[in-house]
Amino acid sequence: MLALKDSCIHPTSQQPYIKSASGGKDNSPEGLQNGITHAFVLEFTCAADRDYYIQSDPSHLAFVRTLDGLIEKAQVIDFTNRVF
Repeated sequence: MLALKDSCIHPTSQQPYIKSASGGKDNSPEGLQNGITHAFVLEFTCAADRDYYIQSDPSHLAFVRTLDGLIEKAQVIDFTNRVF
């Protein structure tokens, strides 16, 4: 998952376009994870880059296909940093 930061290439610039990527295994003692065991945060410069990643990026789409049958539950949240 984190390798996508370097393997996802923007179709116009031909450069990696994911601004940052981080993630890890849950270690919260609160017990409110609802079955989610790992979390990942990808940061994009703009919504258009995020949309390309979701809908069209060949590296991302190939990665998603490798997860078929491996993931029991997934949850995606998109947010704008510091906008509440």
